[in-house]
Amino acid sequence: MRRAVSSEDRPERTGEAFELGEHLTVVGERLQVGAAAPPFTLDWLAEPDAAVSQVRLSDTSGSVRLLNVINSIDTPVCRTETRTWQQRLAEHAAEGEVQLYTVSMDLPFALAARGPQEPDGTGHLLLSAHRSERFGQDYGVLLKEWRLLQRAVFVIDRHDRLAHVEYVADQMAEPDYQAALAALAALP
Repeated sequence: MRRAVSSEDRPERTGEAFELGEHLTVVGERLQVGAAAPPFTLDWLAEPDAAVSQVRLSDTSGSVRLLNVINSIDTPVCRTETRTWQQRLAEHAAEGEVQLYTVSMDLPFALAARGPQEPDGTGHLLLSAHRSERFGQDYGVLLKEWRLLQRAVFVIDRHDRLAHVEYVADQMAEPDYQAALAALAALP
C-alpha cells in the first residue's frame, strides 16, 4: 500500500516493515532485479589510523557485491546476520568473487567496535550511512519512524545491476540466505 510523497519527494510505503506490534513506514521506491544499483558513498573506519574513509559503489565496479543492510549492529539479530554472511561468503571472498558490505545508520566508530573482524584480520567492511538519509531513500530501506534502515539484502552484479533484492518485513527475522546465495551462484 502506498502513502503520500515525503518532503524529499520520495514515496512512503506502509505495511512492508514491522517489529513486534509496531508498523513502520519505509521511505523510497522498492528496487527490482535488473535495475541499475543506485550509486552510494558511505563511511567506514580505516585501520590502522582509525580515520573515517569513504567507499563508493563505483570503487568495486567489475566485482560482485552483496549489501547486507541492517537496522543496527547493536541488536542481536543484526549481529547474527552479519556474522552469518561473513561465514557463508568466506570462500567466495577468499577467491575475490564477492565483496561483502554490511550497511547501517550506525556511526563508523560503533561499527568498528562491533564489527565481525576475525583474529586473523579477515572480515568485511561495515559501512555507515549516518551522514544522510540518501542511501536509505535510494535503496528504499529508510524506516521513517526510527531513522534506521530496513533489513534487506542486495546482490549487485559486475555491471552494477541488481541480481537479487530482498526486503525483510519482520525486523526481528533474518533474511533468506539461500535465495541470495542462489543468485550469487547464478552470476557469471
